[in-house]
Amino acid sequence: MNQPAIPYRFRVLVLLCGLTTLTYMDRICVSIVGVRIKAALHLSNEQFGWVLAAFALAYALFEIPSGMLGDRIGPKRVFIRIVLWWSLFTALTGVAGGLVSLVVIRFLFGMGESGTYPNAILTVSRWFPLQETGKALSWVGIGSQIGAALAPLIIVPIAVAYGWRAPFFVIGAIGLVWVGACRAWFHDFPAQVKAMPPAEKELIAASCRHKDTQHQVPFKLIFRNRTLWPLMLMYFCCQWANYFFIAWMPVYLQEGRGFTENAMKQIASTLFVAGIAGFIAGGAAGDWFLKLQGLKMGRRLTGMIGLGGCGLLLFIAALSASNTVTVCCLIGANFSFSFGVMVSYAVCADIGRNNTGTVTGAMNFFGQMGAFFLAIVFGRIVQVTHNFEYPLYVVAAVLFTGCLLWLAINPEKQLPEIS
Repeated sequence: MNQPAIPYRFRVLVLLCGLTTLTYMDRICVSIVGVRIKAALHLSNEQFGWVLAAFALAYALFEIPSGMLGDRIGPKRVFIRIVLWWSLFTALTGVAGGLVSLVVIRFLFGMGESGTYPNAILTVSRWFPLQETGKALSWVGIGSQIGAALAPLIIVPIAVAYGWRAPFFVIGAIGLVWVGACRAWFHDFPAQVKAMPPAEKELIAASCRHKDTQHQVPFKLIFRNRTLWPLMLMYFCCQWANYFFIAWMPVYLQEGRGFTENAMKQIASTLFVAGIAGFIAGGAAGDWFLKLQGLKMGRRLTGMIGLGGCGLLLFIAALSASNTVTVCCLIGANFSFSFGVMVSYAVCADIGRNNTGTVTGAMNFFGQMGAFFLAIVFGRIVQVTHNFEYPLYVVAAVLFTGCLLWLAINPEKQLPEIS
């Protein structure tokens, strides 16, 4: 049998990267046309905050069950359910007629999309040896930035030509293509792929985080892990930055800084391209730190540099009166955020192993609750103060707190093995 030109596990990574690309195209669509939606449906900033929060709340509530489901039945079936569901409710966003229907649809959309990252990280833990985990996770994260970078370039022209509803129909239809590819050739384990070379299967089995000898750990024991709680609290803080970038930033640039819709499109796209560079740099640096400093300090350094740098740059962005300085700081902040965020998922695989989906779901639950609070707090502060800079100071302070929480995270404290 001829050796494939591209190892099978890297083809799986392309599929995962495509998945996260789609998630962020779907997720950011509502914020890219946010000013148009607010005008058409007569929504205040506070009401639009609840639209954004509805997604985050549903995503949080269903994240742990979706992660646990992936651990039990495998990620393939969960992926297919997720993408079919979110494609439907992305399209239905385009028929919303007011605040209530928009909030309900976005809640159901978030419910459907929950579980994407726990099952993606579970897939990485099964398909990649430890020494490749950092780079593999980086490419999972890169997909999100590709989707977010492409979204303004696709969504704004469609909205200008056909109105704010049309982009949701287009983006919703794209997910069906991914479902077809996943159903056709993706498998939960390398051992299930007959065409895969034995040498590649042996390489993965020798050092991947999934172990056939480890049974699933009861839920109550998972939450007794001493690293999981600071990890979850850190990720709560971390997602304040992420949800600012994908939910409030387009409105901030237009209404807070006076940029036109076309200028916002270019800035947002550039910012997420910088995020791609951040993920690449973070993956390489994370693997280098791991070799140089060991598992515990390697993970901590990557996370602290990312969150600390992001918080500092957002603080400067809010402080500056210059739009040029603010834009440069926002771009740098997303680079920094992207540099450090995926190491959180590496820690989930480090401590979770066969329970990676459940551990990632727990972390992401706290993260999405952070996104939920950011969506509401940002809109409320702007509504009360009529100032878009004040909430950025709050976001920066939360990120500095998350940076310090990394000092309590120890990826060497794995879940117990139960035979």
